[in-house]
Amino acid sequence: MSASAVFILDVKGKPLISRNYKGDVAMSEIENFMPLLMQREEEGALAPLLSHGRVHFLWIKHSNLYLVATTLKNANASLVYSFLYKTVEVFSEYFKELEEESIRDNFVIVYELLDELMDFGFPQTTDSKILQEYITQQGNKLETGKSRVPPTVTNAVSWRSEGIKYKKNEVFIDVIESVNLLVNANGSVLLSEIVGTIKLKVFLSGMPELRLGLNDRVLFELTGLSGSKNKSVELEDVKFHQCVRLSRFDNDRTISFIPPDGDFELMSYRLSTQVKPLIWIESVIEKFSHSRVEIMVKAKGQFKKQSVANGVEISVPVPSDADSPRFKTSVGSAKYVPEKNVVIWSIKSFPGGKEYLMRAHFGLPSVEKEEVEGRPPIGVKFEIPYFTVSGIQVRYMKIIEKSGYQALPWVRYITQSGDYQLRTS
Repeated sequence: MSASAVFILDVKGKPLISRNYKGDVAMSEIENFMPLLMQREEEGALAPLLSHGRVHFLWIKHSNLYLVATTLKNANASLVYSFLYKTVEVFSEYFKELEEESIRDNFVIVYELLDELMDFGFPQTTDSKILQEYITQQGNKLETGKSRVPPTVTNAVSWRSEGIKYKKNEVFIDVIESVNLLVNANGSVLLSEIVGTIKLKVFLSGMPELRLGLNDRVLFELTGLSGSKNKSVELEDVKFHQCVRLSRFDNDRTISFIPPDGDFELMSYRLSTQVKPLIWIESVIEKFSHSRVEIMVKAKGQFKKQSVANGVEISVPVPSDADSPRFKTSVGSAKYVPEKNVVIWSIKSFPGGKEYLMRAHFGLPSVEKEEVEGRPPIGVKFEIPYFTVSGIQVRYMKIIEKSGYQALPWVRYITQSGDYQLRTS
């Protein structure tokens, strides 16, 4: 059992648009949602699922909007939440920014999309590329005689149209890993994880079948490849695009699929392994009462010497009442951002194994402001091309198509900062 109706509400809880799919819940029930939400918020017991009598409200907030699904009895909650997030994704593809104004400006298209996204409370076509084939921004210009449902909607492969042709057949594979790190003031790593995605850009003719091979530890153990010579990676929380044959993956760990055309995210994964901080930060802050504060920051690249981190930005927090900034850097440039109370030290190119220094000098007012809260952490942003911190590798990409054409796969590896923070003493 799934959703009975879907509502889009403004920030005050007033319905902007709604669609009744099953007719078993009165549309007036939505009037109980906002008072219930505010009551739970005051009690400090706010939950993603609120109930009023026999009616359940499953809701998410996006920008200045509430998306609410109503249902009776025991609905499949995970399906409903997945649908609400997918609806946000589709509307964002259509209107770029999903907010109250974009809903008010596009009522007709929103109604059409709500009709196609769900049928009798169950999700239907949720792929924005397919929806854009027959629900267009210029919907009123369609000639009635020419409008037809594209074959992709009734196809077994609903995410790819037939008859696609390219002069040059290519696949671009991006393996992107984000490093989330939290280090305490003593230098101990409190949180360390790698969140990876494999993104594809597909320019292939016809209906090709692709097979992707990774250095997956489970696969290596199944095929007897595990050993000291073959470095493998144990992937956790693997999520796939709908095009991947999950039964095949469960049986023999083969990632086999017919890809959508153009850009899409094939899979995501996580590794909760202890990662050595790629850029290590040490800071010394000296505060001279009623006069000045001096900050010294040392940054060290703890990755391979042949790799280079690009676009490095180190955000160092400073007292909110500091003024008259002066900087000295061994490389790059430093800039004071008073509205955020930080100094941003920018280094265009940071080779592995190198160490750099930045000194900052600030004046303080004669009347010292009391520090109520602790000092915020130092944040680091970076991107290291041609490198993955987990060691994941694309071993092969096989492309099979009945016409037998040759296609070129191109692979690129990128490691970047995610939520990367180092606390200072």
